[in-house]
Amino acid sequence: MTKTAADTPQPFPWRDLMALFIGERGFAPRDFWALTLPEIEAVLGPAPSSHATRRHDLARLMEAFPDG
Repeated sequence: MTKTAADTPQPFPWRDLMALFIGERGFAPRDFWALTLPEIEAVLGPAPSSHATRRHDLARLMEAFPDG
């Protein structure tokens, strides 16, 4: 199996989020750091491939480790 860029873990984009929330949206730093990830997701919307990735991963695991 060939690894792609999507398979390589990326660091969490804290700087981008800080620029958006503090710089563009005017959040105070303490308010930004008090946000939970679900609250950030509520502002940004869900990641476009989050559910598809999980389904793909589950299908791949089920194929690799069948129950029967």
